[in-house]
Amino acid sequence: MLWELIATVFAGLGAAGIALLLRKLTKNRAPRWLIPVFAGTAMLGFQIQSEYTWYQHTASRLPAGVVVIKKIEQQTAWRPWSYLYPQTLRFIAADVANASANNLNPQVKLVDLYFFERRAQARRVPQVVHCLQYAQADFSAQLQIPEGSTAVDANWKKLSSDDPLIRALCRS
Repeated sequence: MLWELIATVFAGLGAAGIALLLRKLTKNRAPRWLIPVFAGTAMLGFQIQSEYTWYQHTASRLPAGVVVIKKIEQQTAWRPWSYLYPQTLRFIAADVANASANNLNPQVKLVDLYFFERRAQARRVPQVVHCLQYAQADFSAQLQIPEGSTAVDANWKKLSSDDPLIRALCRS
C-alpha cells in the first residue's frame, strides 16, 4: 500500500511536470490551473487503473495448484465508473494441489481456502468438503466426518453439484 501511495504521488508529479512544460512551450500563455488539473487527473487515473488490474495481477501470482473459485465484483456510488465496468476487489482461491483426502472416507477432503481483498492481507481458512454429498464445513476438532454414505449433520453446508469448489476439488 505504501508503494501504491508513492506511485500515485509520482504520477501526479510527472503530470504536473508535463503541464509545466506545456506552459513553458506556450511562453506561459497556457493557464496555471492546468498544473493541478493534470496532477489530479493523473493521480485519479493511476488509482482507477490500479483498482482494475489488482485482481489479474494478484491471481497471476498464485502458485500452481491454487485455483480461483469465486470473484466478487462490486459497484459503488463513489466509483461511478464501476457501474459501467464492475471492479473485482475480492476473490476466493482454493489450494487444490495440497488438498488431502480423509483416511476413513476418501470422498471427504481437507482444503485451504484463501480470501483475498484489495488493500487487506489474505486470510487462510481450512475447509472440509464432502464430494459425494456436495457439502462443506469449517474444519474443527468437533466436526464429525461421516463414514461411507452416512448423511452429513447440521454442521455441514450443502452445495450445488456445479459449485466451483466442488468442480475444482472433486473433479480434478
